[in-house]
Amino acid sequence: MDFHEQFTNVDWIVVGAYLLLTTWVGHLLKGSQSTIKDFFLGGRALPWQAVSGSIIATEISGVTFIGVPGMIYASGGDLTYLQWGIGSILARIIVGIFFVRVFYEREIYSPYDYMGNQLGEGAKRVATIIFQVGGILGQSVRVLVAALALKVVTPLEFHHCIWIIGLFAVGWTLMGGMRTVIWTDVMQFFLFVGAGLFSLFWIIGELDGGWTQMMQVAGDANKFTLLNLTTDPAVGFTLWVAIVAVPFQNLSAFGVDQLNAQRMFCCRDAKDARKAMIASSAALLLTLLMLFVGAALFAFYEPMRASGTEPGIFTEDTNAVFPVWIVTELPVGLRGLILAGIFAAAISSLDSILAALSQTTLGLLKPKAGLEAEKKRLFLSRILVLIWGILLSAFAVELDSLRGKVNVVVLAFGMISYTTGPMLGMFLASLLTPKASVKGLALGFILSFLLVASLRPDFFQILLNYNLISFESALQWSFLKDSGGKLGIVINTVWAWPVTVFLTWGCGILFLRKTSK
Repeated sequence: MDFHEQFTNVDWIVVGAYLLLTTWVGHLLKGSQSTIKDFFLGGRALPWQAVSGSIIATEISGVTFIGVPGMIYASGGDLTYLQWGIGSILARIIVGIFFVRVFYEREIYSPYDYMGNQLGEGAKRVATIIFQVGGILGQSVRVLVAALALKVVTPLEFHHCIWIIGLFAVGWTLMGGMRTVIWTDVMQFFLFVGAGLFSLFWIIGELDGGWTQMMQVAGDANKFTLLNLTTDPAVGFTLWVAIVAVPFQNLSAFGVDQLNAQRMFCCRDAKDARKAMIASSAALLLTLLMLFVGAALFAFYEPMRASGTEPGIFTEDTNAVFPVWIVTELPVGLRGLILAGIFAAAISSLDSILAALSQTTLGLLKPKAGLEAEKKRLFLSRILVLIWGILLSAFAVELDSLRGKVNVVVLAFGMISYTTGPMLGMFLASLLTPKASVKGLALGFILSFLLVASLRPDFFQILLNYNLISFESALQWSFLKDSGGKLGIVINTVWAWPVTVFLTWGCGILFLRKTSK
């Protein structure tokens, strides 16, 4: 079935109008863009409420808006994902209280500047490279998810959808730097909330038994299971993971990863940055909302599953469930607005990482004093935004080969597993053991990367897709198992988060420098 034929010209007008409105608002609020501080830190004059909303909008992205409903709709899907909220809230509090304080002791642009001050320029370069690798791996998956929604409503090829999203992201970032990024994120935040609530209540209204039917149908399928106390190391969404592993991942994601940390640097002072970070815990409420949307969709499509008329695209990729429902069930105009929210979610995530990648790349160059030098750096930063936009979109196109073989939500979290531990390990080394060796930290990163790669099937799946390795060799060179002719995990990579933190940090302090900087 060609779902895009049901997406009318009126819907496209709504989508276009919303994107133009967002662009116009971003232009109005961009402020002065005469210095690097204006472009990358918003002049350090943004209100904490806007910064917090921007953190939430970036965190939610298309993965939550599309992937989470698809995840609970899928066979075996439930609410156990919410357990991770325990570690997430704990990590945000620690970042807000402890990390922010050291970041505001002097004017810096990123956590990597702090590492450079503590450990030397070599550490800053290594940390920047690790961040950039993680940025490409993690954010390209988010672009992939949003492109799926665009593919549902258009006759375009999948890679064309990816390039369209990338084009908008580059344009928004170039227009006004972090000011535009943050204020457009705030608009996306309100659209997320509105679209999620509207969708949930609309689906419930379409069920003959309303809330009661939804709770019964989804409940009978165990969709409301919240706690998972299994000790199976292959399972990721468990209470033990939430308590032990997730805090490490979120400390890295919110305190060391420039994607989120850059927003803290945009606040007026450390007090406001602390408020913004802790208040961003409200993102968990949006996640809960989208989980309920997925449960409601499960109840809505139950008659189709029972009669065998469920759309084939659902069995191929459950992430298509929400976009298909929007296109086929909502009236003209409304579906255009909600699809616009999905596109905007992807763009807000992508423009955020483009600003962060550009800033960290520019930070590797030694700045020269003077007004003319400042103008050149500002021009270069815009060129870097364009270059990174092309690279990130191109990588997302390549990742399309994995679509349908792995769960994209799991894939998104898995991608950051390669870098999240080493990043936090380097930060802790700079904070607590400033005599740690950069060479040792780099060695720790390499070992950590290899460890995660040996635990995850996606790395070897890519090699298999390109016929670079045999199935037997993949099993031989990894900790994976044969799961019915497919690569199966033995130990979930979430457990690599704390391990790689201490592996990286430990290698750093094994080779202490003779003198600190």
